[in-house]
Amino acid sequence: MIRLPAAGGGVREYEPRAEPLAVSTSGAPISRTVFSAAHVVADPYADTTPDSPAAVDWDATLAFRRHLWAHGLGVAEAMDTAQRGMGLDWAGAAELIRRSAAEAHSVGGRIACGVGTDQLTGPADLPTVRQAYEEQLALVEETGSQAVLMASRALAAAASTPDDYLDTYGHLLRQASEPVVLHWLGPMFDPALDGYWGSADLDTATETFLEVIAAHPDKVDGIKISLLDARREVELRRRLPEGVRCYTGDDFHYPELIAGDEQGFSHALLGIFDPLAPLAAEAVRTLDTGDVEGFRKILDPTVELSRHLFEAPTRFYKTGVVLLAWLAGHQDHFTMVGGLHSARSLPHLARAYELADGLGLFPDPSLAEARMRALLTVHGVPR
Repeated sequence: MIRLPAAGGGVREYEPRAEPLAVSTSGAPISRTVFSAAHVVADPYADTTPDSPAAVDWDATLAFRRHLWAHGLGVAEAMDTAQRGMGLDWAGAAELIRRSAAEAHSVGGRIACGVGTDQLTGPADLPTVRQAYEEQLALVEETGSQAVLMASRALAAAASTPDDYLDTYGHLLRQASEPVVLHWLGPMFDPALDGYWGSADLDTATETFLEVIAAHPDKVDGIKISLLDARREVELRRRLPEGVRCYTGDDFHYPELIAGDEQGFSHALLGIFDPLAPLAAEAVRTLDTGDVEGFRKILDPTVELSRHLFEAPTRFYKTGVVLLAWLAGHQDHFTMVGGLHSARSLPHLARAYELADGLGLFPDPSLAEARMRALLTVHGVPR
């Protein structure tokens, strides 16, 4: 038994699982395109502060990407899960993109990389925002990676009308040499993005978003929707031009959205697939056979963990993701760039451990238990 802190105070006992869940690594899913947005591993020996440039353990970071590729998943690089704008600055993101792209090409892994404007450090006008996007788009394309045009805090601050978004994205799509993924990240993930696409009303914003796509369907591979609203995502994907995919970014409703309905389905680009990679790949390979019930049987039980990790304030979900990577043995420490390992409470982390252990996510449950005990000891939890 292990004693875990309870949310209401005190401690409770939990009996860890004895064996991990058996999963295979038998190739990439074929019925859905599946990306995991991957976290970065901090260098725990770097003498840094939360506002210092990120110090990254490149060996461990790239090893984790090889783990994702080994399970047949694509890697969505330098996205929100990699702490863009929350500890990882543009210089660090650019290096991450270069290194991960080279690694992807060497092992035959699929990769898409985030394009934003986070090199801007203060207020900027629209031409400056556009130039920042262009700089990052050029770097991603130079590495041979697919581009994901991420929502921009600077654009949200500079734009005053929907036309500002139409003009900015229209210019970028004309510049892109290959079809890109457009990313709509909701304010629950980043409050600075409230009112994106020119309106705080989501129905109005959706019309502007669709107008961007309709004007350049040949330059849009797909859209990633991170609004945590399954109904809105389904309605939106049904209105997409033929050939434009919907990549769900809904970490609350992903099983039903990926499974789809009689009118279509969503592909996936999800932060929760960082810790869930083995189960996610196994589930989608089951779906490849037409076994929707089997797919849901594997993936539905993971939703409780995902909802826990992504509970409000949602933007701090990365802390739980990195905790699980440490407990699973993918890295040797629980340290994050920007000091973000302090962003969640000990009861929250203990519940994340319990839920992940219950799913059999840890390849070595005894290692996960020992590491969790060490974390609890540091925080003064009695054995």
